[in-house]
Amino acid sequence: LLDGKRVALLVNHTAMYSDDEHIVDMLHSEGVNIVGIFAPEHGFRGAVEAGYDVKDDVDAKTGIPILSLYNGNTKRPTDVVMQSFDVLIVDMQDVGLRFYTYYISMLRMIDACADFAREVVILDRPNPNGHYVDGPILDMRYKSGVGHIPVPVVHGLTMGEIALMAMGEGWTKRAKVTIVKCCNYDHQTHYELPIAPSPNLTTQRSIYLYPSLCLFEGTVASVGRGTEAPFEIYGHPEMENRDFLFVPQSVAAASEPPHMNKVCYGVDLRDKSYEDIWREGLDLSYVIDAYNDLNMGEAFFKPMFEKLIGVEWVREMIIEGRSAEEIESCWQDDLMEYKKLRRKYLIYNE
Repeated sequence: LLDGKRVALLVNHTAMYSDDEHIVDMLHSEGVNIVGIFAPEHGFRGAVEAGYDVKDDVDAKTGIPILSLYNGNTKRPTDVVMQSFDVLIVDMQDVGLRFYTYYISMLRMIDACADFAREVVILDRPNPNGHYVDGPILDMRYKSGVGHIPVPVVHGLTMGEIALMAMGEGWTKRAKVTIVKCCNYDHQTHYELPIAPSPNLTTQRSIYLYPSLCLFEGTVASVGRGTEAPFEIYGHPEMENRDFLFVPQSVAAASEPPHMNKVCYGVDLRDKSYEDIWREGLDLSYVIDAYNDLNMGEAFFKPMFEKLIGVEWVREMIIEGRSAEEIESCWQDDLMEYKKLRRKYLIYNE
């Protein structure tokens, strides 16, 4: 696939060829003509905070230029850059959620590669949340940098499968894409990630809780950024009737976390079993718990909430006092239709 071609890579720190060798280093040592590296959110080395601009750079080890796809304005490379390579390798560990941005960078690059007749090779990796689908389908009025295509919050696809779906449904242009499949994987595999995929998803439990707890990013509550347990706890300074407390502080992964240096009272989910989290799926009860405790109505939510959950009616139903079960039942019909669509694009057994 690479012989005699100019190669670019859309990769980050998770693109490990072996326990101690990155794919860029391996290909470089094999004499592959690597002309550039494209960096997604969090950067090539995975150390940049969520939402912060990633700068252009040069890889110190190989001297290969690094071009940012996450700097506030670059959605795709310039024409000159697109003409500088023949084939793009994509290798990033995704976590299977609509608001996790790695797949968006990939789809934008597939779109660009289609325009310039460039080939794409996706080195597929297991989806740690790939054993189920859940949540409302994105209302495209809320399309954003954290929601790109009309799929549920938990989409149940690998990077290769979501590329096939996006091209097959016309959500992105159709490029020549080759998927290098995972061995020994199906969608019931509970794959534990060997490397943290981003700075604040540091444990397997945080990855499993992420579909539910990331919704707090669209509220006034803290989800534990700036602590030792991001996305495993939640709270707020005014939830004072709780036994558990934590104090968000400025750290490398969160320089200015919500409620920094304030005592937050809330809930610790670090003892929750994986099996319980899997059974509950996308669970709105955490957000509803904090909403009811704080009793501040609309002020509890930020505009980001709709971008994350993907529809307007979830906020409305929470404010009406509906239960998590009532709200979650409202997306089941759409989810059934999505499951039928999903089967068309699966390359691994369900």
